[in-house]
Amino acid sequence: MREAETDDQRFIGKHLRELEERLLQTEVRKSPEELDQLLADDFVEIGSSGRLFNKQQIIEGLINETPVHRTLLDFKIKLLAPDVALVTYRVHNHEEQRYSLRSSIWKRNEDRWQMVFHQGTLTAAP
Repeated sequence: MREAETDDQRFIGKHLRELEERLLQTEVRKSPEELDQLLADDFVEIGSSGRLFNKQQIIEGLINETPVHRTLLDFKIKLLAPDVALVTYRVHNHEEQRYSLRSSIWKRNEDRWQMVFHQGTLTAAP
């Protein structure tokens, strides 16, 4: 049986989707200041290569990457605690015609949500 989504969960889900979509935007990916605000200091990412990356490594990589048009699809949220959420979704990379499954853990730190974990896995088209 599927659990009914609460108003709070819908509000948090809408907000976190907006933050995830911001992280796909070239101008945000090129801004160390914005990335610093969105990623927690103890942020960790498992890349599609299987390698672990910390916050500084991700910021350096993103500001130097070639811009790519990406679309976020099939966004879902699960609250793990009142101030911790797991989000899952797919991303379509339009230039390379590739898809990936993504998961992120977000934590509310004082008055803002920050990503503490992210993983992306390449997958076949839907």
